[in-house]
Amino acid sequence: MDVKVLAVLALLAVAMEVPPSTAKPISLVERCWCRSTLNTVPQRSIRELKFLHTPNCPFQVIAKLKNNREVCINPETKWLQTYLKNAINKVKKSRRRAQ
Repeated sequence: MDVKVLAVLALLAVAMEVPPSTAKPISLVERCWCRSTLNTVPQRSIRELKFLHTPNCPFQVIAKLKNNREVCINPETKWLQTYLKNAINKVKKSRRRAQ
Protein backbone atom coordinates (compact mmCIF):
# COMPACT_ATOMS: atom_id res chain seq x y z
CA MET A 1 0.00 0.00 0.00
CA ASP A 2 2.81 2.41 0.78
CA VAL A 3 4.37 1.84 -2.63
CA LYS A 4 1.14 2.84 -4.37
CA VAL A 5 0.86 6.02 -2.29
CA LEU A 6 4.46 6.92 -3.09
CA ALA A 7 3.86 6.31 -6.81
CA VAL A 8 0.77 8.56 -6.80
CA LEU A 9 2.63 11.28 -4.91
CA ALA A 10 5.53 11.05 -7.37
CA LEU A 11 3.14 11.41 -10.33
CA LEU A 12 1.47 14.41 -8.70
CA ALA A 13 4.83 16.05 -8.08
CA VAL A 14 5.86 15.56 -11.71
CA ALA A 15 2.51 16.87 -12.97
CA MET A 16 2.83 20.00 -10.85
CA GLU A 17 6.35 20.71 -12.14
CA VAL A 18 5.39 20.61 -15.83
CA PRO A 19 4.78 24.20 -17.00
CA PRO A 20 1.38 24.85 -18.59
CA SER A 21 1.34 25.25 -22.35
CA THR A 22 0.63 28.67 -23.85
CA ALA A 23 -0.30 27.24 -27.24
CA LYS A 24 -3.86 27.46 -28.49
CA PRO A 25 -5.87 24.27 -29.04
CA ILE A 26 -5.77 22.90 -32.57
CA SER A 27 -9.51 23.42 -32.92
CA LEU A 28 -8.99 27.19 -32.59
CA VAL A 29 -5.89 27.45 -34.76
CA GLU A 30 -6.95 25.51 -37.84
CA ARG A 31 -10.53 26.71 -38.06
CA CYS A 32 -11.96 27.92 -41.36
CA TRP A 33 -12.87 31.61 -41.31
CA CYS A 34 -15.65 31.38 -43.87
CA ARG A 35 -18.52 29.13 -42.94
CA SER A 36 -20.86 30.64 -45.51
CA THR A 37 -20.16 32.81 -48.54
CA LEU A 38 -22.07 35.50 -50.40
CA ASN A 39 -22.49 35.51 -54.16
CA THR A 40 -23.85 39.04 -54.54
CA VAL A 41 -21.58 41.69 -53.06
CA PRO A 42 -21.39 44.96 -55.02
CA GLN A 43 -17.79 45.78 -55.98
CA ARG A 44 -18.32 49.44 -55.11
CA SER A 45 -19.03 48.60 -51.47
CA ILE A 46 -15.71 46.76 -50.98
CA ARG A 47 -12.83 48.57 -49.32
CA GLU A 48 -10.26 45.74 -49.33
CA LEU A 49 -9.91 42.04 -50.10
CA LYS A 50 -8.04 39.40 -48.12
CA PHE A 51 -7.18 36.00 -49.52
CA LEU A 52 -6.71 33.19 -47.02
CA HIS A 53 -5.42 29.70 -47.54
CA THR A 54 -5.56 27.63 -44.38
CA PRO A 55 -4.95 23.88 -44.23
CA ASN A 56 -8.03 21.67 -44.63
CA CYS A 57 -10.16 24.64 -45.75
CA PRO A 58 -11.20 25.79 -49.22
CA PHE A 59 -9.75 28.99 -50.70
CA GLN A 60 -11.31 31.87 -48.77
CA VAL A 61 -11.88 35.47 -49.84
CA ILE A 62 -12.80 37.98 -47.13
CA ALA A 63 -14.02 41.42 -48.16
CA LYS A 64 -13.97 44.38 -45.82
CA LEU A 65 -16.85 46.62 -46.78
CA LYS A 66 -17.04 50.40 -46.55
CA ASN A 67 -19.36 50.09 -43.53
CA ASN A 68 -16.55 48.13 -41.73
CA ARG A 69 -18.31 44.76 -41.97
CA GLU A 70 -16.32 41.72 -43.07
CA VAL A 71 -18.03 39.17 -45.30
CA CYS A 72 -16.87 36.07 -47.10
CA ILE A 73 -17.24 36.11 -50.86
CA ASN A 74 -17.65 33.03 -53.00
CA PRO A 75 -14.30 32.66 -54.86
CA GLU A 76 -16.16 31.41 -57.94
CA THR A 77 -17.95 34.74 -58.45
CA LYS A 78 -17.35 35.88 -62.01
CA TRP A 79 -16.02 39.39 -61.28
CA LEU A 80 -13.68 38.00 -58.65
CA GLN A 81 -12.32 35.41 -61.09
CA THR A 82 -11.50 38.14 -63.64
CA TYR A 83 -9.94 40.27 -60.89
CA LEU A 84 -7.69 37.38 -59.86
CA LYS A 85 -6.67 36.61 -63.45
CA ASN A 86 -5.75 40.24 -64.07
CA ALA A 87 -3.77 40.43 -60.83
CA ILE A 88 -1.85 37.24 -61.63
CA ASN A 89 -1.04 38.48 -65.15
CA LYS A 90 0.15 41.80 -63.73
CA VAL A 91 2.51 40.03 -61.31
CA LYS A 92 3.86 37.81 -64.09
CA LYS A 93 4.57 40.82 -66.31
CA SER A 94 6.37 42.67 -63.52
CA ARG A 95 8.54 39.62 -62.83
CA ARG A 96 9.48 39.34 -66.50
CA ARG A 97 10.55 42.98 -66.56
CA ALA A 98 12.65 42.54 -63.42
CA GLN A 99 14.68 39.71 -64.97
